[in-house]
Amino acid sequence: MNETAPPDHRLLRSYGRLKSRPIKPRQAALVETLLPRIRCPQAPFDPAGLLPGAAETWLEVGFGGGEHMAAQAARRPEVLILGAEPFQNGVASALRHVEEQALANVRIEDGDVRTLTARLPDASLARIFVLFPDPWPKARHHKRRLIQPETVAEFARLLRPGGAFRFASDWADYVDWTLARMGAHPAFRWTAERADDWRRPPADHVATRYEEKRLGDCAPVFLDYLRV
Repeated sequence: MNETAPPDHRLLRSYGRLKSRPIKPRQAALVETLLPRIRCPQAPFDPAGLLPGAAETWLEVGFGGGEHMAAQAARRPEVLILGAEPFQNGVASALRHVEEQALANVRIEDGDVRTLTARLPDASLARIFVLFPDPWPKARHHKRRLIQPETVAEFARLLRPGGAFRFASDWADYVDWTLARMGAHPAFRWTAERADDWRRPPADHVATRYEEKRLGDCAPVFLDYLRV
């Protein structure tokens, strides 16, 4: 990916639905009023400048309804959390969480995460979360999966040494897919030492509505990696 300028948006495509049911009036109002105030800058930027004094910056890719992102932001007000989500209903839901909890440390990219990561400098993130992404289970759709060699390379660029990457899924094939692609990149080390390390939610994990629906074909699996 281009590290100095955002890619041409016409070349990017976010698969899946971008909107489903009509957005509720209250949430629609937040899209008009709150989102412009907390939207990520549209030019290349250093996240350290968005929240003066922030201890570090985290990124959640595809935050869904925003439950996990908001809960982490509430727990760690000293951390700036960037969230990217192309699904409009999810963005509207996340804005409600931000308003209700008066979260000052959240910034949102209402679009494809690739347009955000291309604007961030090297080693600018301390953590990245990819939680229960669309599994695209059919073989012909695997190219649409978020975890690809180029995505892993971009995460390696963005994470500082000692940074952390967490992937979670309840689709066994996607877990295997991710293990293979993360394992192929020398910048990442899988931290698991025993089966419970991937079978049990990490101590700081926050369950989401999607996770609790158990729509996959296996129990949730959590993969934590260290940026070496």
